[in-house]
Amino acid sequence: MTRKWILLISLVAATSAQAQIKALVGGTLIDGHGGKPLQNSVIIIEGERIKAIGQVGGIEIPKNAEIISTEGMSVLPGLWDMHVHLMINGHSDYAHWDKTYLPLLEKVIMPASAHQLLLAGITSARDLGAPLEASIKVRDRINRGEIPGPTMYMSGPFIQKKPYPGTEAFRWGVNGEKDARAKVQQLAKAGVNVIKLIDQDEMTEAEYMAVVDEAHKNGLRVVAHAHRPEEIRRGLKAGVDCFEHTGLSASPEYPPDIIQMIRERTAKMNIGPLYWTPTVEGLYNYEYIRDNPEELDNDSWHLGLPDSIIADIKKSIQYPSRLSYFGLNPLRKPTLETKVKQLKESGAVLLIGTDSGIPMKFHSQSTWHELDVWVNKFGFDPMYAIRAATYWPAVAMGVEKDYGTVAEGKYADIIAVKGDVLRHIALLQRVDIVIKKGKRYK
Repeated sequence: MTRKWILLISLVAATSAQAQIKALVGGTLIDGHGGKPLQNSVIIIEGERIKAIGQVGGIEIPKNAEIISTEGMSVLPGLWDMHVHLMINGHSDYAHWDKTYLPLLEKVIMPASAHQLLLAGITSARDLGAPLEASIKVRDRINRGEIPGPTMYMSGPFIQKKPYPGTEAFRWGVNGEKDARAKVQQLAKAGVNVIKLIDQDEMTEAEYMAVVDEAHKNGLRVVAHAHRPEEIRRGLKAGVDCFEHTGLSASPEYPPDIIQMIRERTAKMNIGPLYWTPTVEGLYNYEYIRDNPEELDNDSWHLGLPDSIIADIKKSIQYPSRLSYFGLNPLRKPTLETKVKQLKESGAVLLIGTDSGIPMKFHSQSTWHELDVWVNKFGFDPMYAIRAATYWPAVAMGVEKDYGTVAEGKYADIIAVKGDVLRHIALLQRVDIVIKKGKRYK
């Protein structure tokens, strides 16, 4: 090989390396740790990870780095949504959706949902319920960079006593302790990231205890529905790691015995925090969307979906006031704030999650809506809410060494929005910059 070619190859390699260096310059950094934001921040990204953090004038920016101005912006870790359903996209008729679109989940619908989440600033998400093969394949395609999407943590099928008719592809029933363990082992062997347990109040004690025990033996966390008081009692007895939702019951608050059980569980810090994903915005905002449906015309949720599916979804939500899914809303909505505050005061670590994909709730919109309700309706501190969407989800999934905060050595999952999100949390509905593992997507 001639010297000329050697020099040319070296130049190309150096240019390629330089192109992998980015510098975010000028914004106010909210790093996810909860401390005072860093003004005039500089974040150096090298490849997939954060190399250095400093302030303008106090840190050297590598020559030939790609400069990305964040002047006038809030810069923060990529958001997490801890309860999404990539397999659904806002359609109001689940039976029709499952019957019609099951063959399209892996190739069309789940990739579209993932892309919409990413462009909304969600760089990590937990999918809690979908066919096993499709879940694993979509997650792995994202991880290989073949399709855009958040880093996904998949449960695959729900584990419950008996699947609802027509849902057997993504809901697995259990019949006895041995079968419960076998189902968990099958999911673990397939490579799921978490086990989703529901309707545990319909199982025998041996069954639901076996699900949790077998999951933990296989190094998997367990999330469980908390719609009914007995689901919570049994989940706490079995030692689930995280509860989902804030309850189907119209009772104004959680019963005293459950609050006492939660307090006793959260006091056991040697086994880690008790996590809870309330998923309140879908219910809380229903009446507003019903009466102000213009938001349903936002075409951000069309991304990646064929015109035929878009038309089908639109038709299904044409009359929001007629949707049976929200029939109990007048009874349930008034209980949400009280119950969420009970959980917080009892020591549970609350996580941002949305149930995204339920009727009229789209992956491009749900996460910021949840943050907005927490801050502007329930009065939570904005920093608390942001950490519930960044730092704590990473801890809950055991990946805080690589994700959840903007810190040296971690993956460069970073978003930026124009304005001060600590003053105006709803600015997150328009994320201006999305970087995931050092690659800019928006």
